Amino acid sequence: MNKTKSFNVSKNLVYQAYKEVKANKGSAGVNDISLEKFEINLKDNLYKIWNRMSSGTYFPPPVKAVEIPKKNGGVRVLGIPTVADRIAQMVVKINFELKVEKYFLQDSYGYRPNKSAHDAIDITRERCWKYDWVLEFDIKGLFDNIDHTFLMKAVRKHTDCKWELLYIERWMKSPIQKGKEIIKRETGVPQGGVISPVLSNLFLHYTFDKWMERNFTNNPWCRYVDDGIINCKILKQAQYIRKCLEDRFKQCKLEIHPEKTKIIYCKDSNRKEEHENIEFTFLSYTFRPRKAKGKEDKEFTSFLPAISNKAKKHIKQTIKQWKLLWMTNKELGDIAEKYNPVIRGWLNYYGKYGRKELTKVLEHINYHLCFWIRRKYKKYKYKSYKAMSLLMKIANKNSTLFEHWKVGMFFASEISSLLQNFFLTPRWGIFMLTIAGYHCFFNR
Repeated sequence: MNKTKSFNVSKNLVYQAYKEVKANKGSAGVNDISLEKFEINLKDNLYKIWNRMSSGTYFPPPVKAVEIPKKNGGVRVLGIPTVADRIAQMVVKINFELKVEKYFLQDSYGYRPNKSAHDAIDITRERCWKYDWVLEFDIKGLFDNIDHTFLMKAVRKHTDCKWELLYIERWMKSPIQKGKEIIKRETGVPQGGVISPVLSNLFLHYTFDKWMERNFTNNPWCRYVDDGIINCKILKQAQYIRKCLEDRFKQCKLEIHPEKTKIIYCKDSNRKEEHENIEFTFLSYTFRPRKAKGKEDKEFTSFLPAISNKAKKHIKQTIKQWKLLWMTNKELGDIAEKYNPVIRGWLNYYGKYGRKELTKVLEHINYHLCFWIRRKYKKYKYKSYKAMSLLMKIANKNSTLFEHWKVGMFFASEISSLLQNFFLTPRWGIFMLTIAGYHCFFNR
């Protein structure tokens, strides 16, 4: 330990924290210093962080408030720390997470090492086949309402490291800067902070996870930060747990969201009861009765996940915002290079279950590309069916150009059939494809 310093903070740890922050990217905070600007004088900037943290004189600057549109409307306010503050938070996170992670329960999935949203969806899918009822709950404003006294009590249970305790407490109290206004923080942790997810998980570990383990041992649950699922055998059990859960959260100064918390019947071919709710959305996947095929292609109804309607709408709006119609100065390869990372992300996340539902959404990219062709090339200006035919020929020759082409997402089968048969009559074909194209282009 450096005898001239109050705390033993390793320089290597600071550098490791910088590398992780760099990998996560992110925007500038209140000082408008981006990661690129920070790296111009990297050695000195990292030294300043180490020097202040190891001497106990590091005080976090205000967190920049940024409004992010929600998929279902409205906005979510994220708190964006400065680059230097993100590195400092990462220093503490690396140390502190090692101490608490081993105590977290298996069915807590949000923002944890070696766990993902897909893991939570997988286990929920399996349990909905075994249990008839689901209690879906959402915690109202979790990040804004975590009680600091309760949280610090949980933190002290897992660490006695003085500099970890000092800086965690300072970050909890760091103010928010919205424009020129500085807002003091009395409760909660910044949504967007590096240290916030592990602190939130720790708080809910004692508020919910351990409470469920003690009181409802026969009811499996799955939690992804503030969204959760509890599986139940019968309706009365779900109703009872909901009431107990409301009381529990009140004790911990939290509240479940009344509109987003509901009881769902996992209806399928073998479940004949009637209930007002037979679907729920978890992590942007909607679980509901869907047609499935069993042995010998026999159809039946199963309770399955697929991309939610809100996620579909968000993707369609995003595609429209690309404004491909005004990119006639670009080539098709340029467009593919620019947007393939986004399309790949959609495929990787939403393509695991219910691929057919995702296909219907990503086909909108093809319709927009058809309008791009019609605007770029004069001879296709009033010939929508020929533009679609050209795009299909390109896709057949270069099926790896766009990410969704690689997995065969082109046009709906009924439209493809019309093209392959060259339509019943030319005018009918033009009419059908023009209507289909305009419908997808202007559909909100």
